[in-house]
Amino acid sequence: MNDPERLLTRRDAGLLLGAALAGLAGPLRAQTAAMPRILVGFPAGGSTDVIARRLSEAWRGRLAEAVLVEQRVGAGGRLAVAALKDAPADGGTMLLSPSSMFTIYPHVYRKLAYKAESDAIAVSPICNATCGFGVGPMVPASVKTLGDFVAWAKAHPEQSSYASPAAGAMPHFLGDQFKRAAGITLAHVPYRGAAPGLQDLMGGQIASGCFILGDFLPHLASGRLRILGVTDHERSRFTPEVPTFAEQGFKAIVGLESYGIFLPSRTPAAVVDKVFDLIRVALREKQVVDGLAKLGFEPLAMAPADYARRLAAERGQWGPIVQASGFSSDD
Repeated sequence: MNDPERLLTRRDAGLLLGAALAGLAGPLRAQTAAMPRILVGFPAGGSTDVIARRLSEAWRGRLAEAVLVEQRVGAGGRLAVAALKDAPADGGTMLLSPSSMFTIYPHVYRKLAYKAESDAIAVSPICNATCGFGVGPMVPASVKTLGDFVAWAKAHPEQSSYASPAAGAMPHFLGDQFKRAAGITLAHVPYRGAAPGLQDLMGGQIASGCFILGDFLPHLASGRLRILGVTDHERSRFTPEVPTFAEQGFKAIVGLESYGIFLPSRTPAAVVDKVFDLIRVALREKQVVDGLAKLGFEPLAMAPADYARRLAAERGQWGPIVQASGFSSDD
């Protein structure tokens, strides 16, 4: 943390935010040049990292000459949130994070290094991502719907299991909801990320899996995966032939992950508004929109107050779902 390229004073941030934050910088106090940074809690090459890099490219020349994407990997994204909490509230440090860190994690982890309600300002989502429930070659080709899968699972309880990218992630709890609603045995098998889980699903080592829809998309052409349902309120344009859970009789099963930009809690309102303006500018750029589409994500901007209300509502909705699953962690 003593790298001078990663230390931001108020003057640094005011200088580097340039026209976007003109008039907000204090007196000249910079001793070294620094770049604004976007913290990411997941490894390079993953969805969150890719979105951050698209934003970094879109903001180059608008926010600063360069915008650093900085990985703070660990604890399922929690380390990055904790780093944001302790960062200067000058607009020079942002976090790009899935919403689960602020909506689901407070119900899962008994010891969080941050307060989801108050240690960060939700500026705006960048995009929405729905989840999908799919099956691989362990499940017969005749299983084409969620109802078909329920019948198969009841007939083969010893084989009935589902993969998720991590214990405590949204797909974990969506699968658990499905199991309880359908009245079936469906053992949860958490993986360290979507890639190994999908590999086992396509290889026939596990029957089914629940993942972000975009994780499925690159593998559908192989024919070794079939998505049986999506967890949005409506069908996804990326898989228009796949019905929602609600269409198939599971109306309570809805899961929509937003990926948003967050700032430290004490950030001035004028800085928050300027960052929101930059998000809206970025989402009008074709390279950003096309990049999100490749990941199966829908671009979306919301005013800070609206996004905060959405996260608060989702935090309330996920509490009973997590509690019903019986899962919690001291980690």
